[in-house]
This record gives sequence, C-alpha cells and structure tokens, in this order.
Amino acid sequence: MQRRRFLQATSLALTGAATATAPGAWAQGNWPSRAIKLIVPFPPGGGTDTTSRLVAEKFTVLNQWTVIVDNRPGAAGNIGLDAVAKAPADGYTIGMGQASNLAINPALYAKMPFDPLKDFTPIVEIAAQPVVLVVRADSPLKTLADFIKAAKAAPREFSIGQAGSGTVGHLAGEMLARRAGIQALQVPYKGAGPAMTDLLGGQIQLYFGNSVSVMAQMTAGKVRALAVTSAQRLPALAQVPTVAEQGFPGFEASTWLGLVGPAGLPADVVARVNKEVVAMLGRKDVQDKLAFEGSVPATGTPQQFDAFIRAEHAKWGGLIREANIKLD
Repeated sequence: MQRRRFLQATSLALTGAATATAPGAWAQGNWPSRAIKLIVPFPPGGGTDTTSRLVAEKFTVLNQWTVIVDNRPGAAGNIGLDAVAKAPADGYTIGMGQASNLAINPALYAKMPFDPLKDFTPIVEIAAQPVVLVVRADSPLKTLADFIKAAKAAPREFSIGQAGSGTVGHLAGEMLARRAGIQALQVPYKGAGPAMTDLLGGQIQLYFGNSVSVMAQMTAGKVRALAVTSAQRLPALAQVPTVAEQGFPGFEASTWLGLVGPAGLPADVVARVNKEVVAMLGRKDVQDKLAFEGSVPATGTPQQFDAFIRAEHAKWGGLIREANIKLD
C-alpha cells in the first residue's frame, strides 16, 4: 500500500475541516468542557487499543483533556463504530476507525449498521500497521516456506487466528492461502488479545495480527515472526522478511487507524482535534513509541483522510469481490 507520507505539523495546523458542516461547538462554550469519550471498536490488549490509549494519554498529558477509552468490540469493529455513528455530533464522542470497519466490512457483510462514507466525519489518520504472521517460539515452523510446505502436506490441519472476520489479518490469511495454494483454517476472534492468548496456549498454530499486537510477545521471546505483509521490511522488525520477498511478489496488506466522529461534527472541533493530533505525532517520543510497536505515522488533513478512506473502500471492496471472499 502506498502511504501518504508524514506531513509537517506547521503546515497541517492551518488546515480547516471543510468536510464538517455543523455549527461550531466553541460558540457554545470552551470545547472541551467535559470528558471526551473515545470509542475503540476492539477489546483491550490489541493493536488498535494500544494506539488508542497512547492517543488518549497524550491528549490528557499535553492538552489536559479528560479522555475516556470505551472498548466496544464485536463484528470486526462494526459494533463500536456504529455507536460512534449514532452518537450526538457535539464533539464529545469520537472513535478509532480502522481499515476493517471503514473499508473492508462493507464488501463482506450483506448488511451494515452504518454507511462508512456518509455516517462519519473523518478527522485525522494516525498510523499504518502491517500484518505479521507469527508462531509460538517453540513451533517447528521457522520460515514462511516451512509453513507452506507443512500446510500442503496436511490440508486444513493448520489454524490461523485473526483479530476478527473482515480484518486485514483475515484478508491477508485468505490472500496468502490463495497465492500459496494451501488450505488453512481461518479462526476469527473478537480482537487481537484473545487471538494471542490462544496462540500462546496452543489452541491455534499461527496468528496473522497487526504489528502492534505482536510486538510485546516478540520482545518477550514468546512468539516468532515468519513474515510481514508490508512492501518493505519494518525498521522495528528488520530481521523479518516480507511475504513478497519470500516468493510472493506484490503481496501487501496493512491496516490503518484514524479518528472519526459522527456525521456533521462541528468544523472547529474537527480542526482542533486534527491540529492536536498532528502536533502529537510530530513529537519524537510518540514517533519512537509507534516505531517500536511497528507502526508508521501517517497523518494529514481531514480532507486527505476522507479521500483515503474512499480509496481504500474501493480497493478492498474490489479485491474481496474478485476473490469471492465471503463471511460464513
């Protein structure tokens, strides 16, 4: 996936939020005058939750805002994002949107509780996270080639966990199976935390999860990475080869995260949150934290995030229909 490169905070801070049209919240008082709820559509412990809590922490420390993280997992992020879509457009409820719930799910689910292109106000993209294929540290599988060879010899004997149906991890597993000509059992979970727990417990043999969700266990020596799905190797995982360089040229799949609000979010609120996130992501401590977790900062204007969501919606939808990938 070609990423829009990191832009300097000084230029972005001047950008308005033309996509939001509701009356300004600041005219009604100093926003925020009370706690802001940040809805995270996945359970605690996963990559989306980790990045969301970093953002909430920095809002609190740098801006003295009270930000409450509200985890609402289920349906590959649909439940949490639906709560954002139906919240009052007053600036006090925002959500952490993701590739799965904003770009992938509409092509996988016969019925969606919201329209990802109409029911939200894009605020700012935050980070991109490639997917990493990991096994337990004691697994006999040492390389991607080892897994493919073993899977061909024993069709459907190997199970690959993902953070949920319709996540990038799910699609990456499906794409790898098709490209490699293997049959593996795809096992969806209600988030990265439960999937990692079952991998460590031996209930599944592999886990295709975003980089943030696997870094802690890799650092602890409990899991080993076989491949990453980014176009190039990650600096934080420089020793781990990409899927593409292991015999599958052009293979690339990354998730991404960004803040959204309900449709009609006041333009001044959108501009303020965008400005503060851009400033936050310009800090070296935040950049180092994201890099350590395997994330790449990828911010921009609200308009750029809106255009990116639409492009990803078209890209993943086309791929899913072409490959005839459906949820059971």
